Order: sequence, then C-alpha cells, then structure tokens
Amino acid sequence: MAVNNVTNASNVVLQPKGSGQQMGQSDFLRLMTAQLSQQDPFNPVDNQQMVAQMAQFSSLAGISETNTTLQQISEQLAAQTQLLKDIKAATPAPAPTI
Repeated sequence: MAVNNVTNASNVVLQPKGSGQQMGQSDFLRLMTAQLSQQDPFNPVDNQQMVAQMAQFSSLAGISETNTTLQQISEQLAAQTQLLKDIKAATPAPAPTI
C-alpha cells in the first residue's frame, strides 16, 4: 500500500516547510498529531516508540539551540578580537627611551 500524502480532518495536505530536506519541530508535531488522529483506536501506536521519537526530537532541539548559542558566542568573540586589533592599530607607538 503506497501512501502519497498525510492529511488532517480538514483535508489540508501536511508538507514540511522550507526546502523539503529537513523538518522542524512544528512539522514533527503536525505529523505526530496527524498520526495520532488517524490511528486505529483498537491498535494504537506503541507508547515506547512515541516517547522515543519525542525524546530524540527534544535532544535534537537542544543540540540545535546549543549550536545557535555557540555561533553567537563565536561571532561576539570575533567582533571583540577585531575591535582589539583596531584599537591596537590606532594607538601610537611609544617613543623610544634613551
């Protein structure tokens, strides 16, 4: 059985935003909601699998936040380094003492 699209109750096609190569947190939550609303009540999704998926996504979100924070710190350090270089270049050299 081939599945072409996942739809919700109002027949809106759920497609990942962006390039289609990566899914964000909102895409994951929409797919999970669609999966839960379309599942067979007599044969529900395994809770362990659902919790594992949520834990993996939570971990990925944390890693993404850490990368963003580290990128900001790196940019600030680069800006401070450049500022120090500019200050050093603008400071006149001391006169030699005899």
